[in-house]
Amino acid sequence: MSLQVVSAVSNSSLLQPGFSLLNFDGHVFFFGQKGWPKRSCPTGVFLLDIKQNELKMKPAFFSKDSCYLPPLRYPALCTLRVNAESDEYQYIIHGGKTPNNDLSDKIYVISLVSKNSKKTTFQCVEKDLGGDVPEARYGHTINIVHSRGKSMSVIFGGRSYTPLAQRTTEKWNSVVDCLPSVFLVDFEFGCCTSYILPELQDGLSFHVSVARNDTIYILGGHSLQNNTRSPSLYKLKVDLPLGSPAVTCTILPGGISVSSAIVTQTGDTEFVLVGGYQSDNQKRLVCNTIVLEDDKIEIAERASPDWTPDIKHCKMWFGCDMGKGSVLLGIPGANKQLISDANYFYILRCKGAEEDNEEELTTQSCSQTSTEDPGDSTPFEDSEEFCFSAEANSFDVDDTDTYNEDDEEDESETGYWITCSASCNIDINTWVPFYSTELNKPAMILCSSGAGHWVHAQCMDLSESMLLRLSEANVKYFCNEHVDLNKGLQTPKKVVRLKKQPMKPLRKKTTMKLTTPTKKSFLRRLFE
Repeated sequence: MSLQVVSAVSNSSLLQPGFSLLNFDGHVFFFGQKGWPKRSCPTGVFLLDIKQNELKMKPAFFSKDSCYLPPLRYPALCTLRVNAESDEYQYIIHGGKTPNNDLSDKIYVISLVSKNSKKTTFQCVEKDLGGDVPEARYGHTINIVHSRGKSMSVIFGGRSYTPLAQRTTEKWNSVVDCLPSVFLVDFEFGCCTSYILPELQDGLSFHVSVARNDTIYILGGHSLQNNTRSPSLYKLKVDLPLGSPAVTCTILPGGISVSSAIVTQTGDTEFVLVGGYQSDNQKRLVCNTIVLEDDKIEIAERASPDWTPDIKHCKMWFGCDMGKGSVLLGIPGANKQLISDANYFYILRCKGAEEDNEEELTTQSCSQTSTEDPGDSTPFEDSEEFCFSAEANSFDVDDTDTYNEDDEEDESETGYWITCSASCNIDINTWVPFYSTELNKPAMILCSSGAGHWVHAQCMDLSESMLLRLSEANVKYFCNEHVDLNKGLQTPKKVVRLKKQPMKPLRKKTTMKLTTPTKKSFLRRLFE
């Protein structure tokens, strides 16, 4: 086992605990950044390019018929072959945390559409499920089992938020272990069935699961209710006859009390277990070899790599399986660094150079591997991880168009799923396109009030014609909440008064004022 230091160039802040790695055709892709995607990579999926011990990122793209995929941290992942005759496979993603700390209960299927040295395109499809649909969760596992010519996925474990009826103001965002139910998901028909097994008494999260044919082995895991790491080794066997499926569980000896461990596959039946925690504040530096043969499992301790002093003395670590016996590990950077959230990264290679061939890996592994960052709203004593399954890795890619986050403005305040106003009704879980120009994100427009802020066009009751007119015209726009204020702050325009022509004065009526003598003479004449 060898350990190699890797430098992250200008984008280490994207690689935070909870990320996932996808492996397509020997190329490794990063998914699950902390925070909403930026304009240079709206998909949030990047190709990892490692050359000369430097790690760079290239944005990946989605096809036009793809659905929206939020950046999910700590989801469950596994691979699914398209069919038995083809070598093509897809990735299944279930659950996970959004940047708003909301939990997802959706399931997505990602497949590779095209790839060249300049551009990689994926297709992302959301699957509709019915029946006993698993609740929103994270820190769980998903595996594919094969029995009697059929295939199904198995979901187990994880954590979720306390039910609404049981929440209090002080512990509104507290989490609990999910019930220890086993879910079978049929992707052909979209049906889900849950099973309660008497051998599984406590909920587990951040455990390790490896699958071969119709059997899944569950190792370790942390229980919030008891604050323990299970030393048990569970064996789930799934039978898929023509009728109803049958699921059985057996408790085997020889388990390992560990959580947040990473499993990487080094052979057709061989895995290597690295990392994790054996207690709340103690890392597990021991490595193990797991061998699956026929209907049994063997776990043995193996020589550990020469851990660096930084790894030995750090309190937390995180990482993910890269495939072909390689693991990407990260540890927090020193406080003296200029970038506060920068991390140090290593590549652990569990296979020798002579063993590193293009063998077909027919067995799956699923592990959850990283530590919850202190910035999240809910503190955890145990590490927070995700589930992953992949094959080989290779980093011979062109480094043009490498993503550099320094070229981007900070969109943490201008994400597509913000609450733009008091009347905002845009919800990432229920949103559907409203304008013909929308695909997987709501249309937004900049309000010019103050320093400026983004609002949803739909929340502002803008018609499509008006939205197009505003996007083409070079004019300032003010949202409904600031349009009146903006009018009040404007300097009144100077009104040019018309010069009025003076009107001619009217002639005064003349009245004859009679004096007393005149009156007498007048009367005298009148009566004469």
